[in-house]
Amino acid sequence: MASSVVITIDVDEQQRAFIHKVLANADLTFLTDLAENERPSALRQAQVVFSWNLPRELSQDELSLLKNARLIQLVSAGVDHLPFAALPNGPIIAGNAGGFSEPMAEHVLGMSLALAKRLCSEHASLKQGKFDQFTPNRMLKGKVCGILGFGGIGQATAKLMRALGMRIYAINRTGKSEQKVDFTGTLQDLKRVLNESDVVVVSLPLNNLTRGLIGERELGWMKEDAILINVARGEIIDEGAFYRHLKAHPDFLAGIDAWWVEPFRHGEFRMNYPFLELPNVLGSPHNSAVVPEAMLQGAGHALENVRRFLDGEAIRGVIRREEYT
Repeated sequence: MASSVVITIDVDEQQRAFIHKVLANADLTFLTDLAENERPSALRQAQVVFSWNLPRELSQDELSLLKNARLIQLVSAGVDHLPFAALPNGPIIAGNAGGFSEPMAEHVLGMSLALAKRLCSEHASLKQGKFDQFTPNRMLKGKVCGILGFGGIGQATAKLMRALGMRIYAINRTGKSEQKVDFTGTLQDLKRVLNESDVVVVSLPLNNLTRGLIGERELGWMKEDAILINVARGEIIDEGAFYRHLKAHPDFLAGIDAWWVEPFRHGEFRMNYPFLELPNVLGSPHNSAVVPEAMLQGAGHALENVRRFLDGEAIRGVIRREEYT
């Protein structure tokens, strides 16, 4: 008997055909096709739930119906938006680890170069008629790139940064890496990595271990002219401490793609501090993964995880609930 897979995402015809192709042997139900009174039965029978933003796609009452589910697979890499207390304890929960690593790594590279080469500030000066040819910018070759979180995004970033001639310091859960790096450690080595890095990339998941990881003390460990790029979650960095540090250290540069209050998780975008008024900040609206071909590729990455699960194979991205509750 085919396993019941419920798709909670509103998909177009191309995406629907793609899902059918990857999960050809599953019994697929697209929740958006059902009438309101048909949804509870489908959710009760679901063995696998395939979701993008589960708390937006299901009501609180519907979340409690997933008692027969064995896997909740997200298309998003992060899982911190999930209402864990409202979910049954049974299902395995898997994020889409590495699903969007390549476009996000390119975004990190783009932000790093734009900041190091002063591209935005120089463009603004030219618009004002200022031709400042001799204020130096920075070269990244030979410098250290410290990557906090060495999963798919971190490893893809390391490949690009190494191509520039940068040395790679990586922090992950185990302190070991199959990819060639110049140093690998755990969060116990955070001070060393922050202290020695010229560019610091945050690509960690947001959980109980990483929330508020970088505060006033940790920012103080960093070089006066360091570049800090966050493509993970805003809450990994203390918002107030970050703003004060940037304001007090004009040579310290920041690329912020991940913000503290965002529409996907909070229903709105809000800054509690005027980061974008600072000349040493470059911002983007958490769109580092929003590339058309990458979106389909990322969904395929998550669907392949579902296929492996249904075939009894090992899956990626399984999270530890205790780190989020």
